[in-house]
Amino acid sequence: MSDILLDVQHLSHVFKLSKHLRLNAVDDVSFQMKKGEIFGLVGESGSGKSTVARCIMNIYQPTAGKILYNDINVCDRREFQKHHKMLEERRQIIFQDSTSSLNQRMKVADIIAEPMHIHRIKPPRGRLRAEAEFQLSYVGLDASYLDKYPAELSGGQRQRVAIARALSMEPELLVADEPIASLDVSIQAQIINLFKHCNKEHGFSILFIAHDLSMVEYLCDRVGVMYHGKLVEVAPTAELFSNPQHPYTQALLSAIPIPDPIVERNRKRMDFDEMTFEREGALTEVAPDHFVLRKEDRQ
Repeated sequence: MSDILLDVQHLSHVFKLSKHLRLNAVDDVSFQMKKGEIFGLVGESGSGKSTVARCIMNIYQPTAGKILYNDINVCDRREFQKHHKMLEERRQIIFQDSTSSLNQRMKVADIIAEPMHIHRIKPPRGRLRAEAEFQLSYVGLDASYLDKYPAELSGGQRQRVAIARALSMEPELLVADEPIASLDVSIQAQIINLFKHCNKEHGFSILFIAHDLSMVEYLCDRVGVMYHGKLVEVAPTAELFSNPQHPYTQALLSAIPIPDPIVERNRKRMDFDEMTFEREGALTEVAPDHFVLRKEDRQ
């Protein structure tokens, strides 16, 4: 049995902004995720990370390419409809903006229990409210929040409710689309440790999309770097941070702040010239499991 959970093959997505204007948000992106792996996807705003996540979750229909989840082509309408219930249950997504992802007219207890109610899943703890209370405690909030509305919560509390809702389905794949971007540092650490716990104790596979490279280094097993819709480098985390090969990756890592004012003041940051970016080429293996976007004729 294959240990590949997610196989993204030559994925492209184009947004039609007007009759004559198109935006290539994702351009020929390919990568794989193993079962039980935490895979990080990084890059600046507009690089296509969130679009990849939405294609994986069937929120967007890709313009080209295939996405295989447990060997099921989720981009094929017939295949998707055939396995629709399983795909809805085993794949969950957490969005960056918890305000818009939560129904403002529902109480927290109903929000967390909603997926189980929709899919008619019997709560492991007997009642939906008891299950919601357990999931809420799992993300660090007590039962007093069950009868609150999202507007009564802080940003960090809302995000934890969104995470509790996703975890209530015990998903095989959790897509976390910049889930900590709007949270303060102490809450970020709690959420990251929660993801680590879910991965270690429950075997969740996590696609973690983020800007914060230090969090990615701490959490992820492997990392993919995106720039202008292209995947420019993929490698195990330690290898990528110690030996970045693509000029954009080198520039990105050189911008990570160092918590030493003297070193930070004197160190040299690398610049990346967008005009030198070569879109053509393919991911080439330069070291074991380390791939870099290069022209095919380049040695």
